[in-house]
Amino acid sequence: MTTTLAPPVPIGKAAVGALGILALSTGALESVVSPTIPLLERELDMSPSEGALLSIVLLITGALVTPLAGKFGDRYGGKRVLIRLMAVVSAGGLVSALAPNLSVLLLGQVLQGAMVGALPLSFIVVRKHLPAGESKVAIGVVSGLFVGGGMVGMLSAGPVAEELSRHWMFALPTIAVIGATLLVNRLMPSDPPGQSDDAGIDWPGLLLLSGILITLMLVLALAPDVGSQPLVLGALVVVLAAFVTGWVSAERRAASPMIDLRMLARPAMWKSCVLTFVICLGTSMAVFLVPQLLDERGDGYGFGASATEIGFFLLPGAIAASLAGPLGGIGDRRFGSRAVVNAGVVMMAVALLALAAVHTEVWHLVVGKALIALANGLCVTAMMTSTATAVDQGDTGIATSLILVSRVLGYAVGGQLGGALLTAGTPSGSDTAAESAYVTGFLIAGAITALALLVTRTMSKGVKE
Repeated sequence: MTTTLAPPVPIGKAAVGALGILALSTGALESVVSPTIPLLERELDMSPSEGALLSIVLLITGALVTPLAGKFGDRYGGKRVLIRLMAVVSAGGLVSALAPNLSVLLLGQVLQGAMVGALPLSFIVVRKHLPAGESKVAIGVVSGLFVGGGMVGMLSAGPVAEELSRHWMFALPTIAVIGATLLVNRLMPSDPPGQSDDAGIDWPGLLLLSGILITLMLVLALAPDVGSQPLVLGALVVVLAAFVTGWVSAERRAASPMIDLRMLARPAMWKSCVLTFVICLGTSMAVFLVPQLLDERGDGYGFGASATEIGFFLLPGAIAASLAGPLGGIGDRRFGSRAVVNAGVVMMAVALLALAAVHTEVWHLVVGKALIALANGLCVTAMMTSTATAVDQGDTGIATSLILVSRVLGYAVGGQLGGALLTAGTPSGSDTAAESAYVTGFLIAGAITALALLVTRTMSKGVKE
């Protein structure tokens, strides 16, 4: 049902800029753990399995919070929910910064996972205060800065942790998040709430989805060791299937489901989710494999690069990712979402397949990674903008949150798949993965990404101005 809203209060560039700074700082805070897992394992005396848990707990909580944030934003107003959500994120960042041990750090990461819900809330606010054309560009800017912030966090986390301490790599972006939240609260006018209902929160759906995500991560983590514990893996697969069946049944019966399966069943919606998942899967495999190959010291392959050198080599990708959001929003407005997604998918597939064939020079990896980052940003931004502006205003948050959940799952599955390939490709007694493992990873990622063209052919072209 279309919700009747009060006339929006126009906003200026300063308010959109505040949202962009918030997206940049939350993106940085989200990404500091991934490149510093080895350092955290040493300092906190963590096992590899505990390190894997730390690397995925934020993704799991983010995927759970995002649909709820979108639904509450649609119901109560995007700004109101956004400010409260960022208070939780700020508390999580401070807990992580002060954490003396793994248990406290995990608690901080659980609280930080709420940050993933900030994007759909930002989209709700932007769409309510700007006309359609301007809102597409603003959404692109916010999305691009979130991606760029992730790259900034990934590049800066190692040097900050080594030169200062692991505490400061959480503290610095948390301070930025607090400052940006205060700016948004001051500069952004409140948006009117949508149509309220008394159905309450879909707690069964939330709990079952939690079980799905946790079990899925365990299945992916144990997949490389299937030969040593096949019964455990088989049991987890059965549990995963049971959770999925129960969740679908619960969502169909719920008066106010956490994720509206009727919306997910719409062709435009499920196609956008599938495309986002596939594109982010290919991206995350490259995000994992390229730094590993730069660090590798194999016979005739790899470059033995230091952490500082790897950060420098990844810098062009960070710049490309930051530019992709605004470019994707502008391209969507001028040419339509299908054209932008097609261009991004082709660019990413070609770059991944080229890396599989040619990776003997550092510049091969630098250029390939930059093209992949640009393509990912173009595709995800086009999916976000087309979805956010194709549904009723009252459904903006839940629709874009479905895209973000697909993004989170794509990154999680792709990273685990890349790790499994390198683990399987490392000879017993060696710590060096075979070159063929990297080639296989890039080939699989390129082939999966290219298959997305089968879906884009059936998409609508999108609205052009």
